[in-house]
Amino acid sequence: MSKPRFYVTTAIAYPNGRPHMGHAYEAIATDVIARFKRLDGFDVRFLTGTDEHGLKIDQAARAAGKPPKAYVDEMVAPFQSLHESLGISFDRFIRTTDDDHKALVQALWQRMAANGDLYLGRYEGWYSVRDEAYYDEGELVTGEDGGKLSPNGAPVEWTLEESWFFKLSAYQDKLLALYESHPEYIQPTSRFNEMRAFVAGGLSDLSISRTSFTWGIPVPGDERHVMYVWLDALANYLTGAVATGRGSLDGEWWPADLHVVGKDVVRFHAVYWPAFLMSAGIALPKTVFGHGFLLNRGEKMSKSLGNVVDPAAMVDRFGVDRLRWFLCREVAFGEDGSYSDEAIVERTNADLANGIGNLAQRSLSMVAKNLGGVMPVRGEAGETELRLKEAFLSGSEAYFTAMNALALHKALDALMAMVAAANGYFAENAPWALAKTDVARMAEVLAATLDATRRIVILAQPFMPGSTAQLLDQLGVAADARDFNGFNMPVNAGTQLPAPAGVFPRITLEG
Repeated sequence: MSKPRFYVTTAIAYPNGRPHMGHAYEAIATDVIARFKRLDGFDVRFLTGTDEHGLKIDQAARAAGKPPKAYVDEMVAPFQSLHESLGISFDRFIRTTDDDHKALVQALWQRMAANGDLYLGRYEGWYSVRDEAYYDEGELVTGEDGGKLSPNGAPVEWTLEESWFFKLSAYQDKLLALYESHPEYIQPTSRFNEMRAFVAGGLSDLSISRTSFTWGIPVPGDERHVMYVWLDALANYLTGAVATGRGSLDGEWWPADLHVVGKDVVRFHAVYWPAFLMSAGIALPKTVFGHGFLLNRGEKMSKSLGNVVDPAAMVDRFGVDRLRWFLCREVAFGEDGSYSDEAIVERTNADLANGIGNLAQRSLSMVAKNLGGVMPVRGEAGETELRLKEAFLSGSEAYFTAMNALALHKALDALMAMVAAANGYFAENAPWALAKTDVARMAEVLAATLDATRRIVILAQPFMPGSTAQLLDQLGVAADARDFNGFNMPVNAGTQLPAPAGVFPRITLEG
């Protein structure tokens, strides 16, 4: 029987600078979702990558004195390295300079043109190089110096040039109908409301080519123009949907089940992207999820404030799994969240060292010391075992409900409630005292505790793949019993367990 498919993507990063914590957060959250789906029996395709064309790259390459392609080759490397250090389990790292992507974008353009949605005109208006976006006068804000800025605070410039246009205005009613019939298309609800209000306010046709620079994909039949970088970038999801063959608009993984993107680019994904696809007669993705910003001690990261943090340095300092856990536990997925060194230390010590780690280490150490490291036999369930079972039934149900709703933080709340229940069971039954009075009962308590720990660790795998693999090894869990089908499959009594070793030692700010 074939597995159901699940195709998930991040937004692709713009490599005109080094990766920051926002890039790491999006990659981690999407990886957690991809790993969860694999463990839940899905055949998953996970796409991430880099968006490498446009005026920003062209200008940055000139400033560096390098050809654009040589510049992006150099700038992409830290993003690829970061994904490796974060344990991101992508199936393809796409680059918009890849040959198959260029072919696909041109095919998409031709499909839209054949539908009568493209026309040659003259663009005159405000453009932000930093945002790679066009803005109406009413969307601009006034800066401290009285100058005009984009809604994101980026400088804008008045642009006047010949351009190809997409008839975005013709898709206003179709987009509103999409939102009405599929409210799950944009999540969370706050982003849905923003996009519906934006589209209801009226749409202007969209300039989708430039002639003032050449670093981009040429427009088919009119190579004086290069395509608007966002048309190029959004099409990466179609390119990545092709696991075999090159440049096809009919990739076997399309439509995407989930695009995970920052809230600042939801408009491109929830307005422009579906309109392009409608024009080309291509199925729409199922959900666009706009996550919030990651703030450093409550402040948005910026070079001027000197608070931009290198995520690779955070991995070196705290370890990848602690960082992954903290970001998913502390930040409500879909809302802005804040981090600090102190918060990471406090949270991970409380949850991992004192919680999961303490539970595993105490029970495994007692088995090693008192039972020769052999998995004990589980006894008949008494009152405390039944309470533990009930806590795990409700906890696991809450976990799966939250994960399927993309509420990663709530899933970890449920998981920690299970940790508290297991630690409470262990403390209430005091197996260290039973070791002196009732060895058989001690063994039963340890068996129940180890099985509870096993279940917790199986559910924690999407968040901390490296650490949980070590714990499952120590718990004697076979490699083929680690997915969610194995959740209710206890380790056989009599299994020889390896010597226990601490996986989550406490950390300090100095250490």
